[in-house]
Amino acid sequence: MSEVSAMLKRTVEDRFGFVRLRGELSGVKRAASGHLYCCLKDDAARLDGVMWRGAAQRLAFVPEDGIEVVASGKLTTYPGRSTYQIVIERMEIAGEGALLALLARLKARLEAEGLFDAGRKRPLPFLPRTIGVVTSPTGAVIRDILHRLSGRFPSRVLVWPVLVQGQDAAGQVAAAVRGFSELAANGAVPRPDLVIVARGGGSIEDLWAFNDEAVVRAIAASAIPVISAVGHETDTTLADFAADLRAPTPTAAAELAVPVLAELATQIAELALRKRRGQLRLVALAGERLAARIERLPQPQAVLAQRAQRLDDLGERLRRGLTHRVDLARVHLAQRAAPLRPALLEARVARAGERLAGLARLQRQLSPDAPLARGYARVSAPGRALVASKAAAASEPRLTLHFHDGTLEVATGAGPAQAPRRRLGGRASEQPKLL
Repeated sequence: MSEVSAMLKRTVEDRFGFVRLRGELSGVKRAASGHLYCCLKDDAARLDGVMWRGAAQRLAFVPEDGIEVVASGKLTTYPGRSTYQIVIERMEIAGEGALLALLARLKARLEAEGLFDAGRKRPLPFLPRTIGVVTSPTGAVIRDILHRLSGRFPSRVLVWPVLVQGQDAAGQVAAAVRGFSELAANGAVPRPDLVIVARGGGSIEDLWAFNDEAVVRAIAASAIPVISAVGHETDTTLADFAADLRAPTPTAAAELAVPVLAELATQIAELALRKRRGQLRLVALAGERLAARIERLPQPQAVLAQRAQRLDDLGERLRRGLTHRVDLARVHLAQRAAPLRPALLEARVARAGERLAGLARLQRQLSPDAPLARGYARVSAPGRALVASKAAAASEPRLTLHFHDGTLEVATGAGPAQAPRRRLGGRASEQPKLL
């Protein structure tokens, strides 16, 4: 049978070295090994498919049942089930309609998790000192953002260069958003106060990286407020729903990020003028009120005369009171000092010394190490000062025997049994199993 299976395998692989198929995904499963197993079907037939881990990791979308795709690869056989299958090397969504359907399903699932809730949106900082921009470093987008920032309010800009289109774009954008959040607040590279995720316009395929679930989750989990500026005004991606604010264009994102410096200077000047006028008005009103109150105040001599007499009375009462308190304290001290004779104190100290000596002798008699000099031994274990029974000793892997002249470490052999290691090898373990 093995020879026949091998001949069939060579025949199929030689005859169909490379094929390109269009069909609907069904039974999509991702194994723990990272391999992807699925079926491709149309109205009349179905074909099993497998995509090895390396190729599956490069997918630009998450495969799901019901998505129509175009798969490229080679046909081969699987002798373990006497079936034939396609080893998929590349897979992409077939047509804009399928992309929109996939986008709708993903949006509904993420929206059900609350990632797009308005209550999660955070206000943008009024005047960010540092702005992080996630975009391509060579496109017109970054130039437009820098130009608009310099014209409104020059700010420090950190650019995290990423691909904005292609298979690796989503992973790079998600990593950049997370990377900005992970920067230390006072590190060598300052942590941005605001992050702008930007890309120019394009088709739904061009903007698909910003619909990726990893990008959406990274934006939603960002510790820094995020502005999404992907595409033109009519373009909408899932990143727009997850961000704290959506800008219609990258240039508009720069306008939303910072105020206009000239307008701020004008407002500050107006506020300073209003403050100055208010201060002068308050001083004038206070002067008028002060003059009116001064006219109604009594003469200082009349006010101070009664207070001076009251002060003299209180000073005399204080002098007499202090003298009386000193006399009482002197009598009280004499009464308390009478029992404090040296002989009495020495007797109390002697009694306390005898009690202390008795307690010391009792401590030495009750010490667990006292019998060691007579040939006994004390058993302990890690974390336990005393092991007093055979059952307790049997559960410990190591014991320590204490003698009068030192200690001895003893291994009992107790402890959890080690599970036998499973040996992997052979060509059979390398053969992927069709699920």
